[in-house]
Amino acid sequence: MSTDVTTKKRTPWTWIPSLYFAEGLPYTVVMLIAVVFYKRMGVSNTDIALYTSWLYLPWVLKPLWSPIVDIFRTKRFWIVTMQLLVGAGLGGVVLTIPMPAFFQFTLGFFWLLAFSSATHDIAADGFYMIGLSEHDQAWWVGIRSTFYRLAIIAGQGGLIIFAGLIESSTGLADLDLKVNVNNAIQMNHRIDPGQLHVMESEGDVRINIHPSELNIKLGSQSNLSHDSLLTMVNYWNANRLRIKDYTDLSTAAFKDYQPPAIGKDVGNSGLVYLSLSAPPDPDQETIVTFGLDSGDKSIKLLSDTRLVFDRASWNIPYLALIQFDPNLKHNSSAVFIARSGDISLAWTMSFLVLAILFLLFFIYHYFMLPKPDEDRGKVVTNASAFARDYIQTFVAFFTKERIGLAIAFILIYRFGEAQLVKIAPLFMIDTIEAGGLALTTQQYGFIYGTLGAIMLTLGGLLGGFVAARNGLKFWILWMALAMKLPDVVYVYLSYVQPENFYMIAAMVGVEQFGYGFGFTAYMLYMITVAAGEHKTAHYAICTGFMALGMMIPGMFSGWLQETIGYQLFFIWVLIATIPGLILLKYLNIDPEFGKKVESQA
Repeated sequence: MSTDVTTKKRTPWTWIPSLYFAEGLPYTVVMLIAVVFYKRMGVSNTDIALYTSWLYLPWVLKPLWSPIVDIFRTKRFWIVTMQLLVGAGLGGVVLTIPMPAFFQFTLGFFWLLAFSSATHDIAADGFYMIGLSEHDQAWWVGIRSTFYRLAIIAGQGGLIIFAGLIESSTGLADLDLKVNVNNAIQMNHRIDPGQLHVMESEGDVRINIHPSELNIKLGSQSNLSHDSLLTMVNYWNANRLRIKDYTDLSTAAFKDYQPPAIGKDVGNSGLVYLSLSAPPDPDQETIVTFGLDSGDKSIKLLSDTRLVFDRASWNIPYLALIQFDPNLKHNSSAVFIARSGDISLAWTMSFLVLAILFLLFFIYHYFMLPKPDEDRGKVVTNASAFARDYIQTFVAFFTKERIGLAIAFILIYRFGEAQLVKIAPLFMIDTIEAGGLALTTQQYGFIYGTLGAIMLTLGGLLGGFVAARNGLKFWILWMALAMKLPDVVYVYLSYVQPENFYMIAAMVGVEQFGYGFGFTAYMLYMITVAAGEHKTAHYAICTGFMALGMMIPGMFSGWLQETIGYQLFFIWVLIATIPGLILLKYLNIDPEFGKKVESQA
């Protein structure tokens, strides 16, 4: 390869680590961080899974415009331009988070990030191949992959932990509520009109919970009585700004109420009232999350877990209805916690850090990227010849032997995992009452962004090592099983809902290690499919089908989870892994592919 003086003098250490760190961050933001961000901002699981799955589309369509990046201008130009666009998109996210329609606006900027990131991938991978000799490409491939993984750790781990630290250090102090189930006097079994508005208190704004400790009488009540109370609670919480008094509540709540058929008795329940002690700052919302923190899980919150207060509603309490399971026959207790943090500020600051970082990447790579002689835009003199070559690239791919089976495998291999990857973060953060594990933002960041990413990397390294010893054909079944069987940990976690953070972290670490090990087989198989003429373009087509295989299952995963619940959803994920295992039997893989070639003496 011919290179200029600048390229010869500049060590790849000055640009490969930073280039692939910059390549990994936007993908992490769009595919992983956005899910956590929207969950903390109160978006439903259905909407999160659907709309963030659509963000895979640029990677699905990436092969269609990769020839354009290859022909027009230089790879260097595309790299620095896309980094500037990524920074601009992140800046747009920062500016629109405080807006009422933040979901629509930030999603639009995430689309800009996705297209910019996919284009950056094309240019960076092409620049890597022309900026290094074939020998250096092989030597530096591990380093580039390492820094790509470090970007995932920094984003999904460090950035989310950073957002969590801001959340926990801003807002109001946490407040606990102890709930006792015993034979004491029943408290707050009916809505008290006198508690539906509160007076301002002196001092700093704080969370109010009345009563400070709730006693629920051990015993049962009719389901008719319980359902009527729950109907009123839900109606009040949804319409508390429009209801003038208790009479309005009673009349409106039962306007369309259909009483249930008399059936089995249910456990007793009690009411608490949550409000603020004083109005928050003008034009600011205070978001309080309320849910089970520890204790007996048969004592459950049946009403809202995300409470929003502003200057117009700070003194109009939310009603929280807490009920115990009718099978509970002995004294017990649980602790519920009300937490408040400035979620909007936390994520605004986090995305601002990323925007500044990409401005620095743009400046650094503008000056530090080498200028190989081969990095030149091609002169297109014949449009018909370009179109013919462009089409021939795709024809050559789709006429490969048994290409239909190969495409089916690429699409289906991760059918279960494509759904799992969207819902697992939501499950970790969701409240106990919603079936989740109620992890804090910092805890989630550590489990997935730090420990999980490290285990994922280690699994991938082990996969590459064993494939080099015995070949892909020998290991592909074991890799697939290692990827899919550990999904059972989510079934266990959803049924048990353990409070032990270290146990949760260990189980997710095992699952991520297996995923990394099994994913190696997937990537190696795509290399076998792309082998031959046009292998760069054909590999891009394979990655497009890979992205499509992630996008479509992810789109309906949120709706499915909210329909059947976390427990049945994770069982379904295990079932959804079976088609990929069945297709393994029909793949035609060279037994020697992947094995290390011994040098001749």
